[in-house]
Amino acid sequence: MLKNIKLMMIFVSCMVLISACSTTVPSERENLCRIFEEKDDWYDAAADMREKWGVPIHVPMSMMYQESSFRHDAKPPRDYILFGLVPWGRVSSAYGYAQAKTMTWNDYVKETGNRYADRDDFEDAIDFMGWFISKTNTINKISKWDARAQYLNYHEGWGGYKRKSYRQKAWLIKVADKVDERARRYATQLKTCEDDLKSGWFFGIFD
Repeated sequence: MLKNIKLMMIFVSCMVLISACSTTVPSERENLCRIFEEKDDWYDAAADMREKWGVPIHVPMSMMYQESSFRHDAKPPRDYILFGLVPWGRVSSAYGYAQAKTMTWNDYVKETGNRYADRDDFEDAIDFMGWFISKTNTINKISKWDARAQYLNYHEGWGGYKRKSYRQKAWLIKVADKVDERARRYATQLKTCEDDLKSGWFFGIFD
């Protein structure tokens, strides 16, 4: 009996450690190769997203960096009432790696049938972004490779983008430019390491 309890405790401890490692923020977020080397299951999820939605990996990864800095439980800031002193809910329902809003996430779940998807799961979050980018291509005719315009759609919504609401937000245009620059850098980096990522060479050195 005592032996079984000890084994159970060891198992639980291992699961906690695995969970903690899977949700930690990548240590080198500016380099896509380093991100995928550190998070060995992320590349597989991103590659599956690319095959499923035809979306290049570097675009949603750059957008995700901007939205959550790759934090699984990222939330928008709180709103405040009573002279800005008392916290009262959040300014948005956005949550998780992709900072997906509840309503849009529910649309994704309904359309894809992915009923068990979680916003704090990287595989689900990157698939959600692939879905959104693909729909942006269909609805607003934005190239799946155009990180700048895709991000503006992601932030403003398809209707807001059509109304060109972003033109009234100089700060947002600057952010979209940053996303585009990062996406280009990520694309260049990925070209240097994707063959190794596909073969699993990087991951074997940590086994």
